[in-house]
Amino acid sequence: MSQAVTESNLTVPSVHHWIGGKAVAGATARAGDVFDPSTGLVSARVPFASAAELNACVGTAKAAFKSWAATPPLRRARVLFAFRQLLERASDEVAAAISREHGKTLSDARGEVMRGLEVVEFACGIPDLIKGEFSENVGTGIDAFSLRQPLGVVAGITPFNFPAMVPLWMFPVALACGNTFILKPSERDPSASLVLARLLQESGLPDGVFNVLHGDKEAVDGLLNHPDIAAISFVGSTPVARHVHQQGTLNGKRVQALGGAKNHMVIMPDADVDDVVNALLGAAYGSAGERCMAISIAVMVGDASATDRLLEKLVPKVKALRVGSPFEGATEMGPLISREHRAKVCDYIQSGVSEGANLLVDGRVGYSDKPGGFYLGGSIFDNVKTDMKIYKEEIFGPVLGLVRTPDLETAIKLINAHPYANGTAIFTRSGAAARAFTAGIEVGMVGVNIPLPVPMPFYSFGGWRGSLFGDHHIYGHEGVRFYTRLKAVTQRWPRDVEQRAEFSMPTMK
Repeated sequence: MSQAVTESNLTVPSVHHWIGGKAVAGATARAGDVFDPSTGLVSARVPFASAAELNACVGTAKAAFKSWAATPPLRRARVLFAFRQLLERASDEVAAAISREHGKTLSDARGEVMRGLEVVEFACGIPDLIKGEFSENVGTGIDAFSLRQPLGVVAGITPFNFPAMVPLWMFPVALACGNTFILKPSERDPSASLVLARLLQESGLPDGVFNVLHGDKEAVDGLLNHPDIAAISFVGSTPVARHVHQQGTLNGKRVQALGGAKNHMVIMPDADVDDVVNALLGAAYGSAGERCMAISIAVMVGDASATDRLLEKLVPKVKALRVGSPFEGATEMGPLISREHRAKVCDYIQSGVSEGANLLVDGRVGYSDKPGGFYLGGSIFDNVKTDMKIYKEEIFGPVLGLVRTPDLETAIKLINAHPYANGTAIFTRSGAAARAFTAGIEVGMVGVNIPLPVPMPFYSFGGWRGSLFGDHHIYGHEGVRFYTRLKAVTQRWPRDVEQRAEFSMPTMK
């Protein structure tokens, strides 16, 4: 980072782009502030790329594609093996960058890096993952086989809530398949992406194969409209995911766009109360609720007594959540990403009160007007109804709502009617209830006694309905299919026999 001067005349570091294997300073005056959410102070300035800078970045990636695509898959895998080792050694450095700019606790940031590492490990198996098929003698003297080949220059547009993990869900698979990659990270926490870029270079990745371009909506639209970008991967809110998918596909690109979520956790009367309380604490309030897999609705099945027993244990623990600096070991929940986002979450809490939900714990108390950091405590609503704003919309903050239903069938119908369908879970001791739930639920990722059912890398991540736009989930075998295209070859070698032209449809005689 170089030094730059902010509007408040305070000297703060300036984040660079990473293009062609080196740090490149922003060429225009357009830039944005990066905040330390724990203090509320500006910690850096991030440049917003111009059209000229975007074109230069795409041109660099395009120039690097031919030789990288021709690199044997095993050699590409060896680069990723080296990257995996370096990333593991540098995990504390990456985690610290995440915590400084995002605000999640250091232990949570370390976990984020580890989940990203798992995708790198998966991508190291690329020689096996892109094997084609071969059929001998499909016709007399004719063989057929298939190839999986890279697309070209691909781009990833990633959100603020996982500045390392989500990029790591994308580029290891894309690079392993032989593509070159442009990462447009969130402008709110851009620094982790540059650590990843440096580690890739140290791993032996050729210059230009991986690039980082910072920017705002102008950069996003530039990537969506650029004729030399073959595919776009996106994770973010549903309105933006819909725009990315529509605009990208309109321009002939392959697009996977993962959107928002409203994740329900069904709690059966036979579930262990202590297990449920611990699961809800971590799943609803971990990372201050700024996770696309966060549980924001607990669906209580059965009579009121079970709900009362749960609340008896849950409410005091939510009130006692340790909110503070992400670098303090005792902290359980750090700040939200920005002052504006904290205000937005507070507005949702007020909306719930206005619409008649029962606010049992008000996370605004002592935090909503507190200077010096974007902190907010945990909130709980009881008696949430499906027509309320806090039920229908993604809050993306530490707010949990309880919905009461008489039976499992009603709970399943309720979840299936929601416009989002990213993740869901059921807590029960009944195999029959779990089986009925997993069979009947129309949601992309399902947990049984697991609150955050994020699939391992050899599966794939993605929701249904308004949570995913496009045909492919992210990483895993779905990721390999997304970042490659299939070529079918049918071949026959000349024989020393008389040949003649055939004018009818060829058949395998």
